Amino acid sequence: MTPRPLRRAVFLAAAPLLLTGCGLAAELDREANPARETTTAEVTPDRPAEPSGRAPGPTGPPAAGATPCPASGLRMSPGMVTAAMGLRAMSVTLTNCGKGVREVNGYPDIRVRGLDRQLFSVTVLKGTEPVTTMDDPGPRRVRLRPGQSAYTSLVWRYSAVHAATREGSGVYVEIGPAEGAARQTIEPDGGLDIGETGMLGTTAWQRSPEDDGPAGSRPATERAPSTPGS
Repeated sequence: MTPRPLRRAVFLAAAPLLLTGCGLAAELDREANPARETTTAEVTPDRPAEPSGRAPGPTGPPAAGATPCPASGLRMSPGMVTAAMGLRAMSVTLTNCGKGVREVNGYPDIRVRGLDRQLFSVTVLKGTEPVTTMDDPGPRRVRLRPGQSAYTSLVWRYSAVHAATREGSGVYVEIGPAEGAARQTIEPDGGLDIGETGMLGTTAWQRSPEDDGPAGSRPATERAPSTPGS
């Protein structure tokens, strides 16, 4: 059985995505403790929480002037990688750094490359199954005013990576807001230990929690219209 301190650390590391409603925290907790029933975590008020390490929640925009705004007006930034047993998760935040309103709808377009810049044969999924089971909001229009952001969650299973050569590690991730859109290259901290023939699950873009204000003061997030017969 996994020691209780480790269970708390894993749960706390995934807490930001629990608050966003994507259910990753519960999934990571189940990975670490498959035989234990789901319970509500307790943190003693007068005791500092244990170091949570890397959290997969959405990250805020870079500091002003840190990175020039791309011509598309959308900037991608990777979150921290969270691990629980064989399951990995990371968020990617898309920020409107331009002057006008931008809109995203659906799933990101992703390619993975190794240290030698060679393309991996990774299967990128629209959704998270069969990699894992977690909530996916599905395609919907998300309108972003300047400074606002949306995020997607990436999930994968660990595959052996050569420690010295980093063979099997996805060092560079090329990601665009949608298929056919310009991609930006991000370098996740530590890379994606996904192997060269793995599967990468994704969730549809959804608004970052910090941009959710009163209902009357933010742009509407609309579900994509259903196709006939769906």
